[in-house]
Amino acid sequence: MLKKLWDIFIAFTRASNLGFGGGPAVVPLIQAEAVDRYKWMSNEEYADALAISNALPGPIATKMAAYVGYRVTGWIGAVVALIGTVGPTLFVVILLGSLIMTYANSPELKAMLLAVRPVVVVLIAQTAYDMGKKSFPTLSTWGIGVATVAILALTTIHPAFIIVASMTLGYLVWGRSKKVSS
Repeated sequence: MLKKLWDIFIAFTRASNLGFGGGPAVVPLIQAEAVDRYKWMSNEEYADALAISNALPGPIATKMAAYVGYRVTGWIGAVVALIGTVGPTLFVVILLGSLIMTYANSPELKAMLLAVRPVVVVLIAQTAYDMGKKSFPTLSTWGIGVATVAILALTTIHPAFIIVASMTLGYLVWGRSKKVSS
């Protein structure tokens, strides 16, 4: 149990502290830890967890950490994953806050961030591709995807409403008692 808790802490410390670019940049790193490295869940299960997490309020990294940690070792795992996600960053910000503020506008730091942005975009695209392979098994799921792109392109509706609407549609169309292919 202690080994699993340590693995959870390290996995989420690694993912959250290497995720330059905010929440979306952490998603592929969490996937690399939870799916690829530790095999705590499959790609399909990860995609489901990500979809549910996106429908809930709050930062994606903490929601995914709590979910994965809970899935692996229960409530203690959720707490350890959350500590691994926010603890090291909180410690660094408190400890090095004045140093960070001093160099926030330095050309060197700006150059480093400029170079890391394309890497973050590619990581997010890779995660989207991996999830997409299993997320579009039928014509109706493709229809939902196309409708989502159209809604996002043509309106200013918040994505959370689209997520909740698609979950409601799935419940109403396919229902709890019907077998859903995943």
